[in-house]
Amino acid sequence: MNIDIRSAHLFSSLNDHQVTQVLESSHISTLKDGESLFETGDDANRFFLVIGGQIKLFRVSSNGDQKIIDIIQPGNTFAEALMFMEHPIYPVSAEALGPARIISFDSKRFLHILSESIEVCFRIMGTMSQRLRGLIKEIDDLTLQSATTRMCAMLLRRMDEVGMSRFTLPAAKGVLAARLSMKPETFSRILQNLSSKRLLKLKGSEIEIIDASLLRSLAHVESIYGLEPEMPCRVTSSL
Repeated sequence: MNIDIRSAHLFSSLNDHQVTQVLESSHISTLKDGESLFETGDDANRFFLVIGGQIKLFRVSSNGDQKIIDIIQPGNTFAEALMFMEHPIYPVSAEALGPARIISFDSKRFLHILSESIEVCFRIMGTMSQRLRGLIKEIDDLTLQSATTRMCAMLLRRMDEVGMSRFTLPAAKGVLAARLSMKPETFSRILQNLSSKRLLKLKGSEIEIIDASLLRSLAHVESIYGLEPEMPCRVTSSL
């Protein structure tokens, strides 16, 4: 396997021998678009690293609505925290968004490696703490910020990821709308509003950020004058 797993934060502190041990119990899988990796309630004996494509994590409500919890990009791991549970089960379902490649790892084997190195344990605890802080911030964003604020933050993250002001949205608009806890029509209206205010250019799923500075400032406020389509009565002033 010619893949350096140490590029992922979870494995960055492992030495060569430990990496070899981890890879001995690993397995590469190729998934088709929409193919399921695991379902909610399945036994969580393995965790995963995305090496190509995207993986969607989601839950289905009692009325059949799908809530997207996360979209895992290449180079990122997921489901690793479950290895520390006594009887781990997957709390979400996972499926491929388009063709995808993943590496799965045996959780018990990885725990055994951790038990032999206190230093690695502490480093991984630090990595998971950072991810937890990120999840707490995300909950705050979804519950306290406006839909436009969440959209601006998502666009800025994407721009930072690709290192360019022109980029393609990382997933279908309907998927991104669900990820941001908004309706698809709201998602489209906000993009159109941002475009009409000359903050960005929009062509299908292609985005070009025109005014990153203003977009960045809008990502840190909770009321967007002239831009919030869900509050039409406030659309009275121009930027």
